[in-house]
Amino acid sequence: MKNRHIVFIASKEYDNLGIGYMSAILSAAGYKTRIIDFKENKTEILRIIKSLNPQLVGFSVIFQYHINHFISLVEFLRKKGIKSHFTAGGHYASLKHEELFYFIPYLDSIVRFEGENTVLELANCIYQGSDWRKLQGLAFKEDGRVMTNPTRPFEKDLDRFPFPLRSNLKEYAVGKKCTTIIAGRGCIHNCSFCNEGEFYRQAGGLIKRIRKPQKVADEIEFLYHKKRCSIFLFVDDDFPVSSVKEPLWVEKFCHELTVRKLSSKIMWHICCRPDEVEEELFSMMKKNGLFSVFLGLEDGTDEGLKRLKKGITVEKSMTGINILKKLSININFGFLLFQPSSTFGSINNNLDFLKKICSDGYTPVTFLKMMPYYETQIEKELIKEGRLKISNGIRNYDFLENWLDEYYSFITECFMKWLRDSEGLENAAHWTRNHFSVYLHFCDHLKNNVLRLSRRFSGIISESNLFLLDTMKELLPVFRSGQYKKDFALLDKYKRSTELKQDSFLRRVRGILNELMLYEAIYR
Repeated sequence: MKNRHIVFIASKEYDNLGIGYMSAILSAAGYKTRIIDFKENKTEILRIIKSLNPQLVGFSVIFQYHINHFISLVEFLRKKGIKSHFTAGGHYASLKHEELFYFIPYLDSIVRFEGENTVLELANCIYQGSDWRKLQGLAFKEDGRVMTNPTRPFEKDLDRFPFPLRSNLKEYAVGKKCTTIIAGRGCIHNCSFCNEGEFYRQAGGLIKRIRKPQKVADEIEFLYHKKRCSIFLFVDDDFPVSSVKEPLWVEKFCHELTVRKLSSKIMWHICCRPDEVEEELFSMMKKNGLFSVFLGLEDGTDEGLKRLKKGITVEKSMTGINILKKLSININFGFLLFQPSSTFGSINNNLDFLKKICSDGYTPVTFLKMMPYYETQIEKELIKEGRLKISNGIRNYDFLENWLDEYYSFITECFMKWLRDSEGLENAAHWTRNHFSVYLHFCDHLKNNVLRLSRRFSGIISESNLFLLDTMKELLPVFRSGQYKKDFALLDKYKRSTELKQDSFLRRVRGILNELMLYEAIYR
């Protein structure tokens, strides 16, 4: 008899909820699932698969930027004799399944869009030895051609799914465990750089589904009592702060936390739009554990926001930011400083905006280059203009203005460690701030000491933010004029300066965190 093992190879940063939901469905049907981190050594992945001898191996190809890793891994496993049915799923696999088959010909099938029920039926067919090629939501190759079956309707009631299976929960700070959770799936907005709406439109289902607030509270209560989890990171693209269909969702959710006496025992983080931040509502949310909000700011000019189809203004962004600061709720944000339409002038204006919101040290500066994700309006525009560059599935572009690519490359080189490295300044600042939040929520007797330390920390972040932004502004005319081509000594000076400053700021931030950690022994 065939064993009933199923292996998923996916990202294990925090909890992979997509795999967690599928694992819960499969577990209820009698299957044994195992999740392997896709970053694990290939030889170790091979060893585990050989020891379990699964009939089905699933690869979670969520992001196109990991495609080369999956190409190498799948080919390695096949050449080492693994005969299991290989399937793939995720955002990229769903929207670009033909492209994925081209890159990874060793795949047997691709599960498109929402995978819980499709994977269960696929597993049943493989276990029973029956034909799986007619399943809804599946794509496969036949005689060298990609065959795409009709999409499977979405589950309208997300609460019909069992709670997702979770591995051992990680510590967040001060001994408190954390996990990810969702209040719903989908997003009603249509930003030009995002393919989330296209994902749901192509699947033909509801663009936005929201769980019952009572059920979300049930899951939190279960995890708090059974898993000792205290910190919950909502990963919804747009938390239901102002849902048209459920306008009182947040009030009902907070009420559930109150009556279950969880408000002082847990903390939670959400993602939302800045124009959804309303003082009275967010004040209530904070009283019930909200400590952090990720805002999709993206641009600091009205022209840029309109071009990105954000449907907001700079004034509304500033109002939301100021409310969160007034309520002492942490702010993380997304900002697309470099875009296909960027000029030296637009970057200068956006640096002014970043200075306006970050000069006080409330949150560290961050920014990205907009990448033209598959099936987005931005991708289509770049194709029309003949500017889209594709290499192994990775999409990119050059800027239109002379020497802006060189400016971007130099900034990236100078500040990559600062902004992107897991050991860099930005990440260290975020984690230090998260520690402050945990102490202030759970350790009232240490509040005054923690607040004094927090003010010192904000001063360091203010200083580092201003250094970064001022340096970037100073370099704008150097590159815009072409001076950078002649004055290599000047560029070397900036490189040395940014490296020394980062090391200095990083030592000071780590010093604050070390002082803060001394309180942990007192708390515990």
